[in-house]
Parts: sequence; structure tokens; C-alpha cells
Amino acid sequence: MTLTELFLAQLADPFRIGLLIALIVTTMRTVAVTGKVIPLLAGAVFVAVLIPATLSPLPGVTMQAAAGVGLAANAVILAVLLAGYALFRRIRRG
Repeated sequence: MTLTELFLAQLADPFRIGLLIALIVTTMRTVAVTGKVIPLLAGAVFVAVLIPATLSPLPGVTMQAAAGVGLAANAVILAVLLAGYALFRRIRRG
């Protein structure tokens, strides 16, 4: 499996997307106490390492490579989700 295939597979992973949605919801609910940037960064790293560490390894992909590509995939997914959240808040305000 090439890194491009791994990246595209991670972008479409519903478990990863669900974890990142939960991360955003939790971060936005606690933003007054914890801030926004550090919890999002820590959560993105946690998800990037958690998934390859707990699931069965892919053939020909090391855990370090899966976690590294997972960081990039998480950044893309978080950018899309945060843009959607900002759009939702803007539409909701009127």
C-alpha cells in the first residue's frame, strides 16, 4: 500500500471522522477553560497515533508511517470540519 492510498483511506475512515467530530464538539464546549488550539492539536495527534496502534497493521505500512500520514489526514479533516462548524454558526446567527 502506497502512502497516497493510505492517506485516501484515512480520509474516508468513518471512525477517524467520528473521533474528530467528537473532538471538535468537546473542544467547543470547553473552549472558555481550555482554549481551542492546544486541545485540537493534542486530540489530532492522539487520534493519529491511537488508530494505527490499536487496529491490525496494514501490510507494508509501519506504525510510524501510518501515524505520520494520519496527522496529515487529521489536519485535512479538521480543516473541513472546522470550516463547516464556522459556516453552521454563521448561518445560525442569521
